[in-house]
Amino acid sequence: MHPILFRIGNITIYSYGFMMVVGILSAILLTIYRAKKQGISEDVVMDIAIYGVIAGIIGAKLLFLIAEAPYIFKNPAVLKDMITGGFVVYGALIGGVLAAYIYCRIKKVDFLKMFDIAAPSIAIAQGFGRIGCLFAGCCYGRETTSPFGIVFKNSPFAPNGVKLIPTQIISSVGDFLIGFILLYFSTKTNKKGQVAGLYMILYSVGRFFVEFLRNDPRGNVLFLSTSQFICIFVFIIGIYVFNIDKLRRS
Repeated sequence: MHPILFRIGNITIYSYGFMMVVGILSAILLTIYRAKKQGISEDVVMDIAIYGVIAGIIGAKLLFLIAEAPYIFKNPAVLKDMITGGFVVYGALIGGVLAAYIYCRIKKVDFLKMFDIAAPSIAIAQGFGRIGCLFAGCCYGRETTSPFGIVFKNSPFAPNGVKLIPTQIISSVGDFLIGFILLYFSTKTNKKGQVAGLYMILYSVGRFFVEFLRNDPRGNVLFLSTSQFICIFVFIIGIYVFNIDKLRRS
């Protein structure tokens, strides 16, 4: 597709990185807007965003290296290239959420309330990120004869000249849909944890099934991909978080 968005002199702007920045900025602005309505300052949101992004990048890289560990052990020379390329979205989510939790504990901010506020923004940011995947050609799908298949012509990742299932588009539309569902649901509930829990449930279910359509190299746990394996735990935790208000009162 268009892995390189444009060049300015010797500076190259890559589509994937650009869309990631768009997603992060959109998430920050939306979260600030919603947080102010809940009496949470912009400084808190910015602090969590900065620490979350840093921890997310580290988490995404670590999970990628863990998932690819068997291949790295067999081919140690590839580690040099993998240090600069390759990320796993779930690693970014885990790292970002963990950083936010630690920050909230230190600053005595209600973590679940903050998670409820940020959850729709996270989903929407992921939607933009998947558009970046489409431009780059990563996270590609299986070969297909469907008229809805897409053909990459200049991708450094996906096989070029072959019709593939548009998993990036499916994921992006799903993420945006989850974001809008959460925004609507947040106006219908005042129970702590339900928006965050619903995000975890919807995302884990959607990601689990999209994984069956993908054909890019990924780590595995038995017969499941690494992400599918994580989805099971995220789904269970999501159900718990969704009902945490009820459980605390019982």
